Amino acid sequence: HTWLPDAHTQAPTAGSMILAGVLLKLGAYGFIRLVIPLFPEQAGNAAWALALLGMLSIVLGGFAAFGQWDFKRLVAYSSINHMGFVVLGLAVMAFTYGKIYDAGGAGAINAQTGYVGDAIIATSGAVMQMFNHGLSAAGMFFMVGVIYDRAHTRDLKRFGGIWSILPAFGAILIFVSMASLGLPGLNGFVGEFMIVRGSWGPFSFYVILSMLGLLMTGAYILKGIGQTLHGPVKAEWAGLTDMTFREHAVIWPLMALMLSVGLWPQWVLVFINDTVSVLFGQ
Repeated sequence: HTWLPDAHTQAPTAGSMILAGVLLKLGAYGFIRLVIPLFPEQAGNAAWALALLGMLSIVLGGFAAFGQWDFKRLVAYSSINHMGFVVLGLAVMAFTYGKIYDAGGAGAINAQTGYVGDAIIATSGAVMQMFNHGLSAAGMFFMVGVIYDRAHTRDLKRFGGIWSILPAFGAILIFVSMASLGLPGLNGFVGEFMIVRGSWGPFSFYVILSMLGLLMTGAYILKGIGQTLHGPVKAEWAGLTDMTFREHAVIWPLMALMLSVGLWPQWVLVFINDTVSVLFGQ
């Protein structure tokens, strides 16, 4: 929550894309593959703390992002907001592993409760959220890099009316921002919905509080779009040029994945769900 925005601010565009798209997921991967399966009793005892940390990341990350005027720091704090959902999904996995350990195995817990079904949904949603955040965050950092290369500033207060000068940039920025927002039909919605659905049983209180973070997600995304693209055109940006062919070649494959996962997530979920089910002995 402290080093990540600074790291993104100092990193070049490619570095931020790799950091957000790949490196941020390594900790969650370690929890899923190693920490929780190896220490089920301890994971079950700490599940409430994981859920609390996930909820705080969602809510406070959203508020922190809304308070930023550096476009790149705004996107960096949005990563904290989005990864909070992953932590919330991991909390359900930890909670269920604790229940399985107490019951003496997956068969026993399955016969007694419906925890395993919810845990599979939440954990699959967490993995899906990791994948989707890699797409949308990389796209957002790339678009910030596109405007920074031209304007040499990321100060949202200095922008305004850019869409009328850079129409292709404006349209793509809105598309990628809506994917990051979690608009139904785009990739960001799928994982978050699965996590909320799977977390409702064991952690309904934290899920309700997390909804405030979703409201802030909409607020900071719309702030970034509004400050950059809308309003009166400032004379200092009149000479900006729109996106080049090479820039389109970078962002369009990401956009295609955002749309395809949003409209038909099953082609990704079939791999995720099979693996996650094995983790729960199904």
